[in-house]
Amino acid sequence: MSWFKRKEKGIQTTTEQKKDTPKGLWYKSPTGKIVDTKELEQNFYVSPEDGYHVRIGSKEYFEILFDDNKFKELDAKLESKDPLNFEDTKKYPERLKAAQEKTNLKDAVRTAVGKSKGKDLVVACMDFSFIGGSMGSVVGEKIARAADYSLKKKIPFMIISKSGGARMMEAVLSLMQLAKTSVKLAQLSDAGIPYISLCTDPTTGGTTASFAMLGDINISEPGALIGFAGPRVVKDTTGQDLPEGFQTSEFLLEHGFLDFITHRKHLKNKVNQYIDLITNQPIRE
Repeated sequence: MSWFKRKEKGIQTTTEQKKDTPKGLWYKSPTGKIVDTKELEQNFYVSPEDGYHVRIGSKEYFEILFDDNKFKELDAKLESKDPLNFEDTKKYPERLKAAQEKTNLKDAVRTAVGKSKGKDLVVACMDFSFIGGSMGSVVGEKIARAADYSLKKKIPFMIISKSGGARMMEAVLSLMQLAKTSVKLAQLSDAGIPYISLCTDPTTGGTTASFAMLGDINISEPGALIGFAGPRVVKDTTGQDLPEGFQTSEFLLEHGFLDFITHRKHLKNKVNQYIDLITNQPIRE
């Protein structure tokens, strides 16, 4: 005898009453591994199955680096203008507005100061979700101002790069940011203030050609794409087959472009350990 017996045959639930599985409960890594999103978040947004580092933005990096996620954001209201009246399939102001509404960000970088393992740290973190993390005049200006703040307060400075390169809608104004940010970092170097550059996936174009490779120490996450032009463009331009793993963080470490690669869960400890070493302070546990 069965425990339950259906009174009416067939499916009785109407289409309106059917419930879909909520989106975002699972994440599938590029290698095909499936992980619960809550578990992913608790593992610093790294797939525990294969170690794949999921792309994250300033919100998540600030959570990782700042004690209790407490920080003061710098120049939070700075926004890009349209000095060149640029238009392709859309007007530049329309692209900016759409990106701001989609991401809830003002531009492709956020800068902040807060305690990291008990000591002050200034962090500039790029957001790839905002027009591909492209470097426009606001990105350069916010990084320059953050460097000025670091210089004035004698606080170590860190930039987290995640960018497709210069922002074409601002043309030469975008390219000027390479020089401006590089000058500010040189001033930090002259003052003996540590600057850490973290290259994440992807770090390309003018970002790589400027502040991303100018750190007192240049570090990266596993598997990150780092280079000036992408592998496909390099291959098409040179007509040469590229080495396996070309432009990955592991390849760059092997060839001397990076100092070390760190898993995201060790990032906070590694950064502060380096700061303690270079400033000749006791190592924080």
